[in-house]
Amino acid sequence: QVRLVESGGGLVQAGGSLRLSCAASGSIYIINAMGWYRQDPGKQRELVATATSGGYTNYADSVKGRFTISRDNAKNTVYLQMNSLKPEDMAVYYCNVRGKRGPWTGEFNVWGQGTQVTVSS
Repeated sequence: QVRLVESGGGLVQAGGSLRLSCAASGSIYIINAMGWYRQDPGKQRELVATATSGGYTNYADSVKGRFTISRDNAKNTVYLQMNSLKPEDMAVYYCNVRGKRGPWTGEFNVWGQGTQVTVSS
């Protein structure tokens, strides 16, 4: 079983910064990709940023230049540094991790419990 623990959400004024963290633990052989998604009530979950084990990163256009995703592979942890936050960034942010529990197993795809980010104008 793979578990994700998220932290770092909260309330911030527009223009401020927050840093989200997500630590993966449990039966992990390899992690292929780690990322962050967000969801507003009544809307679909959308990609914010992802980072592969090879160092490739991908960002939503709406956060490019403001958000930075990074990984600490030794700790199986992914971070999302969010700067210049806007009211439209307000959402529940979910961590996502894809990997394998063993060399011969299929890939797992696990979601965190979500952390609320609130941006006041």
